[in-house]
Amino acid sequence: MKQLSRLLGDVRASYISAAADPQIASLEYDSRRVGAGACFFAVRGTASDGHDYIASAIERGAVAVVCEQLPAQCSAQVCYVVVEDTNTAMAAMSAAYYDHPSRELSLVGVTGTNGKTTTATLLYDLFTSLGCPSGLISTVVYRIGKRSIASTHTTPDSIRLNEMMRRMVDEGCRYCFMEVSSHSIVQHRIDALDFAGGIFTNLTHDHLDYHKTFKEYVRAKKRFFDMLPAKAWALTNIDDRNGEVMVQNCRAHIHRLSLRSMADFRAKVIETHLDGMQLRIGSEDVWVGFLGRFNAYNLLSVYAAATLLGTDSRQTLTALSMLHPVSGRFEPITAADGTVAIVDYAHTPDALQNVLQTIEEVRRPQQNLIVVCGCGGDRDRTKRPEMAAIAVEHATTTIFTSDNPRTEDPEAILADMIAGAGTSARYLKITDRAEAIKTAVMLAAPGDMILVAGKGHEDYQIIGGEKHHFDDREHLREAFAAKGI
Repeated sequence: MKQLSRLLGDVRASYISAAADPQIASLEYDSRRVGAGACFFAVRGTASDGHDYIASAIERGAVAVVCEQLPAQCSAQVCYVVVEDTNTAMAAMSAAYYDHPSRELSLVGVTGTNGKTTTATLLYDLFTSLGCPSGLISTVVYRIGKRSIASTHTTPDSIRLNEMMRRMVDEGCRYCFMEVSSHSIVQHRIDALDFAGGIFTNLTHDHLDYHKTFKEYVRAKKRFFDMLPAKAWALTNIDDRNGEVMVQNCRAHIHRLSLRSMADFRAKVIETHLDGMQLRIGSEDVWVGFLGRFNAYNLLSVYAAATLLGTDSRQTLTALSMLHPVSGRFEPITAADGTVAIVDYAHTPDALQNVLQTIEEVRRPQQNLIVVCGCGGDRDRTKRPEMAAIAVEHATTTIFTSDNPRTEDPEAILADMIAGAGTSARYLKITDRAEAIKTAVMLAAPGDMILVAGKGHEDYQIIGGEKHHFDDREHLREAFAAKGI
């Protein structure tokens, strides 16, 4: 427990009520989780406003309320703190409550549209293999040392971030590698964290349902690099047209990576096979169990970040050669007749294009390629026809199906996609995703390739706001078994 006044050192408050300085037992922004002695943060969200739940939080035992506007009736037993932005205050107070754990870690943030999960996870895997206890915060899973925790958000709220990092420190972790989503940057979840370094992977159209314009999406990502302290480093991919934009006026030490140009860290794909590729990083060659130029960028980012964190170059390259792809990222499932199915999380036009180009590099002329893909509901509609056009350009046959329709009509989502397919394209529309995967397997001849894109590691499907168990990999194996291969 900590006194409220100890948590307000870095908070700009316009008003603090005259109530006593209470002892704070917990921090909460969800009134349903408030208990005795809690400090409640009234956060304005997209679906609800925490100010509407202040009275409920007090009934449940809150002794302090941080808000942007005082309620009509105030309790004399509660301390009210009025701030300009509740999220910003929550980040600062969370860091103080948990004694600023990020200052005791080498914290590296990874941001961009694609590659965040792979880069952060491979950094965790690499440092763990080198005997350096680490933490991971990613879309797929959170890890504290070797212990796994189910992931709820790409980047969780500031309270949980600081709580997890405190546990990392207490359990002996020296490093933490985390994905930094654009939502978390705009919503100030990462404010008050002390980053040792930041990595920019790439930027393509995504999340425009939230940011509204690509310019605002770029601005959100750039804010992360603007926040980095002078003692930190910033690593940027200059092969992306926004790579230099990210580090303009950045106070951190700037380092650049490239597969095409002169840079501080360079790599080149020498040779590609179905089971991996040979990379030249700097002047050294290394064989890795990954495919695709997009993975070459991810691995170069991992190598560069490890170097900037002080690892030995030779040890790092050896560790890279022993790493494995992240779950649901270009994950192969091979049937007995040689049919190869690839499960990948690609859910943006650029990611789908990268995966399909990688398949083209290893696909033999006689192999058919069947692509199963969809688009999520309640998300950016502009990418739907673009993704459909990319799929039919590369595939022998494309099957458009449901992804996570959420509260949208799946048929309407598919109509948006088919609008981009073109009149001469060879495609099927099968709304039921399980049936779509089964059909793809039935259409595949021995040795053909199947790409099931969009969900990757996810083991659920959200339909009408309800989450149902659904795993692309399970359905592929069941379809192979049903076909007797």
